[in-house]
Amino acid sequence: MIAIDRLLLRRWEDRDRAPFHAMCVDPEVMAHLGPPLSRAESDAAIDRQNGLYDSIGHCFWAVERRDDGAFLGFCGLKPGAEATPIEGEIEIGWRLARAHWGRGYAREAAQASLAWGWANLDVPRIAAITTPGNTRSWGLMERIGMVRAPHDDFDHPAAIAALRAHITYRIARPASSG
Repeated sequence: MIAIDRLLLRRWEDRDRAPFHAMCVDPEVMAHLGPPLSRAESDAAIDRQNGLYDSIGHCFWAVERRDDGAFLGFCGLKPGAEATPIEGEIEIGWRLARAHWGRGYAREAAQASLAWGWANLDVPRIAAITTPGNTRSWGLMERIGMVRAPHDDFDHPAAIAALRAHITYRIARPASSG
């Protein structure tokens, strides 16, 4: 678990399933991610993240607001997607429920995830991917110090046709972190 001022980044719990599914059917949340997920699909996504946590010690963690325990979404680190330019690297990713957008939560969680990664993983860099139209996401990538890697832009094999084009960002390990 990662505890920062306003947030906890933690293993997923059963109480996260309903609010996560609500996020996964919100058209604005899913606009750059794909079609809404069924309850079985959103539950399977949680189970995959907990499986990663159990096997490698990190995942896209559930994000909880500390003052009231509210589920906000997810943020964290996992292995880069297969058949993409970030396969074999560590990927940072996030998704928050729309009600929590614009409050700095994603940035705080992303910065905490990067700090955890530098302290706990022996990797030279961390990558992120999104669609070109997802300006909120790649804007955050830039705000946390990531740099666009246009030579690694690609068509995501798991995305629907309309969202296949993806852009890639990376951040190098800071010199002071090992």
